[in-house]
Amino acid sequence: MSIRIAASRFSSSISRTARPHESIASECFSKRSPRFRGKSSVATDASASEGAAAAKEVAAEATSASSGSVPIGMTSVAMAIAIATVSAGAALAENVTASLVPTFDPKQQRFDQSTFTGRLSKMLLACDPSLVFYSNEEVRRCKAMVDEYEFYLNNLPEGVSVTEMSRKLWEAQRVASAALHPDTGETIPHPFRMSGYVPFNGPICVAMVASQSTSALLFWSWANQSQNALVNYYNRNAASEMTNETLMKSYGAAVTAALGVAFGLATFIQRRYSPAQAKNLLRYVAFPSAVVASSLNCYIVRSPEIDTGIPLVNGNGDDVLPNETSKIAAERGVNSTTFSRALLQAPVYFLPPFMMSAVPLLKNAILRNPMMRVPMTTYLLLVCFGIGLPASVAIFPQMGEIKVEEAEEKYHNLPDNQNGGKPYEVLYYNKGL
Repeated sequence: MSIRIAASRFSSSISRTARPHESIASECFSKRSPRFRGKSSVATDASASEGAAAAKEVAAEATSASSGSVPIGMTSVAMAIAIATVSAGAALAENVTASLVPTFDPKQQRFDQSTFTGRLSKMLLACDPSLVFYSNEEVRRCKAMVDEYEFYLNNLPEGVSVTEMSRKLWEAQRVASAALHPDTGETIPHPFRMSGYVPFNGPICVAMVASQSTSALLFWSWANQSQNALVNYYNRNAASEMTNETLMKSYGAAVTAALGVAFGLATFIQRRYSPAQAKNLLRYVAFPSAVVASSLNCYIVRSPEIDTGIPLVNGNGDDVLPNETSKIAAERGVNSTTFSRALLQAPVYFLPPFMMSAVPLLKNAILRNPMMRVPMTTYLLLVCFGIGLPASVAIFPQMGEIKVEEAEEKYHNLPDNQNGGKPYEVLYYNKGL
């Protein structure tokens, strides 16, 4: 998700305003030559599936101190290091909890999903960028291992404990679930997996930083929002079918709406007010417009689920009414996912500029070498995104619950055969990611 950041509104040495990177990019280049002024206009461009992009405004002093070009090489290296940092964080979380793994059960969870900490731990591992490097053959092998888990638990190799085998099985499930859709079992293309958010959106972000014209910014913004729309689509609840016609309509509406917000508001402000006034106004509209663009993209792509509904299941994951769906549960799932996408903007938007102005080591490094502004911003943004993504998704459990009396009447008084035939009180649904 491309998010605009104030490189530093917290200190005089890095005094910049927080705004989405497209508007910052256009302003940065408009400062270099009068012919760019007033031509590039973007307030924000953000959504659930993008990696955070470096703020162009942050590069203004660096470019004036150099040849006037963005340090693409150093920025690309910073991006790679950021991806490795996010992956290292996931590896650390896995190793720290290795001795605490419960005995493997594919219908249960490795971490307690009733707590935010448990959900965050799960999503940190699920969004690990290293998962995209597993081949389809390795994924299928891990899936087969999960399917035959009872054999592995009952036939332990010499010297291997149940805990150690369970850890291997949980890891196999993590690899498989990162690549295979839970409803269809189909392979999700690498760029549109949750684990692919940071590594695949990173190059788009670098390209947006390097863009020196409105047309380039529009193209990369379109690429950005297209990826977001496809991430939302591939991680939806797929129990209800979506026709290609509906998909294309949703995609077109989502990208158009997001880009409309991203460019329309900034265009209006820059045409309506003087450059000085526009600059001051853009700092205040960047974050809310980022939230709107991100939420619109997610909601529009996922909204067909509300029309068709999604299945409700019991605690064991079995459909309580086969071939029937709940539109009420679908609406809750889409709304909660959209809300989490909106919240994702906050840590990515506010933490990097704060750190660059408040941490002496970072602040002094930039003062000594202004060319480090863009690479450092890129690194901080992608790391914050890599942590903010699982944190925002973890706000709501992936398997949402709904009281029977709050669902459609057809779900009322259904007997729970595993509970003596008593009516179900709570049912569950997959809200998607």
